[in-house]
Formats: sequence, structure tokens, C-alpha cells
Amino acid sequence: MKYQSGEEIRKGDRVLFHGEPGEIELVVVELVGIPTADWHMTEHGPGVLIFEPKNFGHIYLRDTENAEDLVLVSRNM
Repeated sequence: MKYQSGEEIRKGDRVLFHGEPGEIELVVVELVGIPTADWHMTEHGPGVLIFEPKNFGHIYLRDTENAEDLVLVSRNM
């Protein structure tokens, strides 16, 4: 999974989603034995789970490379 900028999306990334601060909680690309991640993969396919508390709460986004409103702000190294 990648941002529109081409950078890889990673769990823990601080992002802006529709201009509001959020965090990447899960990056799901395959079944991994984690119930929440596996459920999203089975029900929706590969994607990322974003936590944005002000407007959306949690949102699962699949087409990240075309998501203009998902922007990487910072990353813990």
C-alpha cells in the first residue's frame, strides 16, 4: 500500500485525512492471523485502517494511491 506520493504506508504513520489529523492503525495486504486485520482482508480486500477522531472515527481505505485526501505528515523511524 502506498500514498499518492509513492511512499509506502506504514502502521503508526501520522497522516492528514480530508485535512484532519489521523493515524494509520493497520496496513492489510494479506491474512496474518490478527483477527481485525484478517476480517478486513476477508471482507474488503487489501487496504489501510485510519483513525481520524474528529469526523470519521475509523475508516478503511482501499485505493490509497489515488486518495488525494490522505497525506503523510510524519513517521516514527
